[in-house]
Amino acid sequence: MKPLLPLLVAVGLAAGAVSASAHADDNWVLRFGAHVVDPKSDNGRLAGMKSRIDSDVKPSISLEYLITPNWGVDVLGALPFKHEVKLAGQKAATTKQLPPTLGINYHFLPNAEVSPFVGVGLNYTYFYDTKGRGLLEGARVKVDNSWGAAAHAGVDFKLSPKWLITADVRYIDIEGDVRVNGAKVGKAKVDPWVYGLSVGYRF
Repeated sequence: MKPLLPLLVAVGLAAGAVSASAHADDNWVLRFGAHVVDPKSDNGRLAGMKSRIDSDVKPSISLEYLITPNWGVDVLGALPFKHEVKLAGQKAATTKQLPPTLGINYHFLPNAEVSPFVGVGLNYTYFYDTKGRGLLEGARVKVDNSWGAAAHAGVDFKLSPKWLITADVRYIDIEGDVRVNGAKVGKAKVDPWVYGLSVGYRF
């Protein structure tokens, strides 16, 4: 939990700061859905070989607090994503990661049936349970954790005053040094697009 502490503190400070400026009831939006983490096609070179990191989809949850009808602060979480890493087309490792993301969103038409939004934020990605496979079977493989910026855009489709459906996409800067048996062999440039669909409830 120690690596997540700075992000949790930031969430707490944000929530405390906005609570004093509550504008009405139903300021919170809780969303449940699923997100796909789709790393970019060129993931850099590791040990002189071209690397490729595959995609994964997992259930996700987000919580947004609306400071005003237009401005909101949100945090995104999900079950751990698992990725396979290939070197020169051959399986070399698997890794799991948790990418909680804190952001600020601007809702263009907050009272409309269809409300687009954009946002920016900060991501912390925690890599763990990284294991050598195939080419690196038996080797100790580690991916360093990552801090990076995030961009966010999406659309809310209002079903009722309480319920909505959200389709969104994020671009997240995720890059971590890769070490094999303690020696740095390069940097994993994940930099994924993250696509999501969720059902939201306002309260």
